[in-house]
Amino acid sequence: MTKYFLLVTLLPLFGFLINILFGKRINSEKFSGYLSSFLVFVPFFITFLVFLDFISVPPESRKIVLNYFNWIAAGKLSINYSFVLDPLSITMVMVVTGIGFLIHVYSIGYMHGDESFARFFSYLNLFIFAMLNLVLADNFLLVFLGWEGVGLCSYLLIGFWSEKKFTGDAAKKAFIVNRIGDFGFMTAMFLIFANFGTLEISGFLGNIAGMPVNSVLLTAIALLFFLGATGKSAQIPLFVWLPDAMAGPTPVSALIHAATMVTAGIYLIARTSVLYALSPTASQIVLIVGILTALISATIALKQNDIKKILAYSTISQLGFMFIALGTMSYGVAIFHLITHAFFKALMFLGSGSVIHAMHDEQDIRNMGGLKNKMKITYITFLVGAFAISGIPPLSGFFSKDEILYQTFINAGILPYIIVLFTAALTAFYMFRLTGLTFFGKARYDENKVHPHESPRTMTIPLIILGILSAVGGFIGLPHFTGLPNYLERWLEPVFTNANRVIQLYKPEGHHAVSVEILLLILSVLVAAGVIYFAFKKFSKQERFEKEKGFGKILENKYYLDEIYDKSVVEPVQNTSEFFLWKIFDVKIIDGFVNGISFYVSRLSIDWRKIQTGIIQDYATITIAGVVLIILYFIFA
Repeated sequence: MTKYFLLVTLLPLFGFLINILFGKRINSEKFSGYLSSFLVFVPFFITFLVFLDFISVPPESRKIVLNYFNWIAAGKLSINYSFVLDPLSITMVMVVTGIGFLIHVYSIGYMHGDESFARFFSYLNLFIFAMLNLVLADNFLLVFLGWEGVGLCSYLLIGFWSEKKFTGDAAKKAFIVNRIGDFGFMTAMFLIFANFGTLEISGFLGNIAGMPVNSVLLTAIALLFFLGATGKSAQIPLFVWLPDAMAGPTPVSALIHAATMVTAGIYLIARTSVLYALSPTASQIVLIVGILTALISATIALKQNDIKKILAYSTISQLGFMFIALGTMSYGVAIFHLITHAFFKALMFLGSGSVIHAMHDEQDIRNMGGLKNKMKITYITFLVGAFAISGIPPLSGFFSKDEILYQTFINAGILPYIIVLFTAALTAFYMFRLTGLTFFGKARYDENKVHPHESPRTMTIPLIILGILSAVGGFIGLPHFTGLPNYLERWLEPVFTNANRVIQLYKPEGHHAVSVEILLLILSVLVAAGVIYFAFKKFSKQERFEKEKGFGKILENKYYLDEIYDKSVVEPVQNTSEFFLWKIFDVKIIDGFVNGISFYVSRLSIDWRKIQTGIIQDYATITIAGVVLIILYFIFA
């Protein structure tokens, strides 16, 4: 099947071109929606067949480089447009296209009646094309092409309803904040090429394999890549764009800002795991940032009332959990949580979209309540997602989150473990606050004006499928103490073999009795169950809401981070730009230079106009004088 693999990226690109060029003329929602969905499903099917081929060969043979053409050749720089097929890239492609297909189908119902239906699907297809290039690329420049492509699609889709000012502002905020991270990515590429003469990922990782641990150069490259990851994957201090990104249509939130694009930073660090294994300092910073991001965003989620913003801060927190796994050098565990998170977070975002759709665009959970009997499929599937993210067995999030907690305990120590366990407890609390206020209790909306009902099948079928995946997806990574095979770990093992070898050279493998792992597991389940009981009891019947005070008000206002950024960064830059760049550089220097030239030409033209008398005798005299001067020149020259 590898000879057809180029279709995996070309088909979504073809869908983008068809919809953007002809979608409005054809003017058929079924054509645009079903075509776009089909052109995402086929790449999933092709990749699944390649996956079946790969599992039938020995682990050391599970890597193929598909070189299509020479892309750039300039001096020492030679870059091919080529893909690497290995367990990591195949896993990512199946997540992107599989979840992407379900969200495309869901969007057919959600976006029904929108004037720009075809344009929406064209952007979705373009996003899939860019994301696939990102995860398949065998060189950093092609990764960066996909990296910028998904950023562009994020901008287009956040601001899709451009008639609303706040969507345009949110799109610009996301675009600008991500440019900071992109600066880190680009600088890392420059350092790699300057010092190693290649941008090929495998070539770079092969060159650094023998370098000393904590080399200044490698640490600098690792931290610069991590700066890029903090932008794309919304970590401190660049996470402020993601909550505002919820201004876009809900399927966008599910696809781009929960399941796929925001995991690009996780993928980048996992792909360059050897680099981070050689830089424990950088890995330690990744761990600290992941812990802080997970904790701070979880506390903010406690006091949010917009259903999508709660899920947005939850996404930031769960991305923090993935970075915690990367920081403890448990790369396979990070990918495990990436997969399970894609299932349950896409499920909950689509579930929130179903609720918003039924509530006539109402997003404040204080104005909901009692929806479980009127939207049974949405309620049941959403509840599965809430239990999964809270870490309740045997749902998918239980397995991946418990593994992160265990790796934190054995690799980072007791204090980081307690913080991460506390953050996991906060996750369960705000998720069941959300579930209780949305689906339980009495209706807190005007039942004469709003009549909630279940969403159409194009929306509920993806919810059911994602609900099933959220329930059983964790069985691909069972804990070792069960004695059962951990299929995901075996599958990904060839990708992280070199990194694990490097780690073993300076860091002995942590071993604890099986009883320790079981006790930690029981503790995390008991904590989650207790918090869920408390939150459900508190919020499932709540009818009155008091204005937040004290620390609650601080959390409701997101620690005033946006205001702090405005005062410390935005306003100083704006004021400096206005005074120096506009009033001095632009007005006095640039305008002065341009206006000076025009003034000189104007004065010169006034002088030349004086000889334009309009009297023919004057012109004849000047002409004869010119002829005489020419003759004299030739005589005496």
